[in-house]
Amino acid sequence: MYQLKRTQFVKTDIETCWKFFCAPANLQVITPDYMGFKVLTEVPDEMYHGLIISYKVSPVLKIPMKWVTEITYVRDKSYFVDEQRQGPL
Repeated sequence: MYQLKRTQFVKTDIETCWKFFCAPANLQVITPDYMGFKVLTEVPDEMYHGLIISYKVSPVLKIPMKWVTEITYVRDKSYFVDEQRQGPL
């Protein structure tokens, strides 16, 4: 299974950081513009286990593709895991 792991240091407290990164609406904010990323489903204020999110992405030649992920694990103020259910390989 392919896994993407990144570490980044942010100069703020964990509460502020978690509130930003666990908000599905902010996914579009943190995704590079060239990806043509747009959240298609209505999303809650905070991620939770079992949440399904649909997106549109256009990473290659601006060809739109549907992308669906499921939030499969959330550890409060630590991390979350999302798994692709449909999308580009």
